[in-house]
Amino acid sequence: MASTPATAFLHNHHQPPPPPPSHHHLHNLRPSTTTINCTSTTTTTTTNNNRHSTSSPPPFTAKYVPFNSVTDESYSLDEIVYRSSSGGLLDVQHDIDALRHFDGKYWRSLFDSRVGRTAWPYGSGVWSKKEFVLPEIDDDDIVSCFEGNSNLFWAERFGKRNLAGMNDLWVKHCGISHTGSFKDLGMTVLVSQVNRLRKMNKPVVGIGCASTGDTSAALSAYSAAAGIPSIVFLPANKISLEQLVQPIANGAFVLSLDTDFDGCMKLIREITNELPIYLANSLNSLRLEGQKTAAIEILQQFDWEVPDWVIIPGGNLGNIYAFYKGFKMCVDLGLVDRIPRLVCAQSANANPLYLHYRSGWTNFAPVKASATFASAIQIGDPVSIDRAVYALRNSDGIVEEATEEELMDAMSAADSTGMFVCPHTGVALVALMKLRERGVIGRTDRTVVVSTAHGLKFTQAKIDYHSKAIEGMESRFSNSPVEVAAEYGAVMDVLQKFLTKVSQAQ
Repeated sequence: MASTPATAFLHNHHQPPPPPPSHHHLHNLRPSTTTINCTSTTTTTTTNNNRHSTSSPPPFTAKYVPFNSVTDESYSLDEIVYRSSSGGLLDVQHDIDALRHFDGKYWRSLFDSRVGRTAWPYGSGVWSKKEFVLPEIDDDDIVSCFEGNSNLFWAERFGKRNLAGMNDLWVKHCGISHTGSFKDLGMTVLVSQVNRLRKMNKPVVGIGCASTGDTSAALSAYSAAAGIPSIVFLPANKISLEQLVQPIANGAFVLSLDTDFDGCMKLIREITNELPIYLANSLNSLRLEGQKTAAIEILQQFDWEVPDWVIIPGGNLGNIYAFYKGFKMCVDLGLVDRIPRLVCAQSANANPLYLHYRSGWTNFAPVKASATFASAIQIGDPVSIDRAVYALRNSDGIVEEATEEELMDAMSAADSTGMFVCPHTGVALVALMKLRERGVIGRTDRTVVVSTAHGLKFTQAKIDYHSKAIEGMESRFSNSPVEVAAEYGAVMDVLQKFLTKVSQAQ
């Protein structure tokens, strides 16, 4: 456990180790801090008090393989492929044996040494873990806005107010990123790889996605940064204005379709099969390679100590697997010795995973998702259902749900303690509260709630809540402006009543 909450993003500032000598970036070794002595098959690397004497490491590589399947089938990441030969999901598989050439202490030191640096591209929270993400890509092909490195907020006041004094509670603000959501973490990886493919003259004219808002914002921004056309399929009148304006402002070709997200997803898959448009949805496993770095970042922020629980909102369900994958990779490579228990939180209006979990993981069935304030997870037929089930079953995981009133109350209660979170974070906080009530999560358990988007993307929902304009919702934590005449006496009367109320509450 970190010594105090205030040290959550402080690291041991020792002399950084040299980057691993991958086949692309031997020129990055710095002679001022590193000595390389080569004799036949042995490489000795000395950096201050850290010393590795090992055989020459093989190059770090990654490839596509069928997800959770024993087969010889594989594809280069430079191929344009989204499904296995049997139609199943793909996964990015790293050469773990090559990465094991360096021990966990080495990787921890290397990643810590890159935090906050401006050296391209390692100042990014994603690309600071480049060897675990896309080890073979050239730095010049990377498209980054220095995403990640997001705040781990100590939610002690929320825990005190709402969870019987739960003190070791943290909120990972993934919405504090370039376009305001965790989707940036995956999109920098996908767009970087597409940038590489286009330089290799692969048949890619543009990049397309179906979106409930945040994916389109991230895709359009990173595509614009790379100078690559982006095409966005959006469900008409089902995303916030704050989300819609981002792809428009970034110059994306936006199609507003009279359907829901699942309908948009069906269309984009059909279109990308026929046209030279690269599919950017989380069906594409490249996205998950970037998203998994948020899990590694959490470990860094706790000085490489593992939290007990991580709670993640779930819609298309790629992110729950990405977090599992990040934690599991750190276990496999000796950075930590266990993974936390994972919780996936769904809106009750779009809860196919919750129903599947409640059935004992038997007979999954899609649902028709109803409208929810947590619009980014309003998905009834999630692409990554198999990935999510795998992650949860292998982390002793749990699935919970939240009603509309529950999630809006939780979001507003969090906001009143200094956070400004999205409705999806409200869903995750409801899951936490329900598990605390049942005694599943203990009062002293170190728990991280993942906040997936910035609250400013959902201002209308917050305004409607605080003005009590949502039909059938009590809005227990509403805080409407007080209209008062611009006169000294009237203002004094209102303030005296307010201060009396505050004094009584303390």
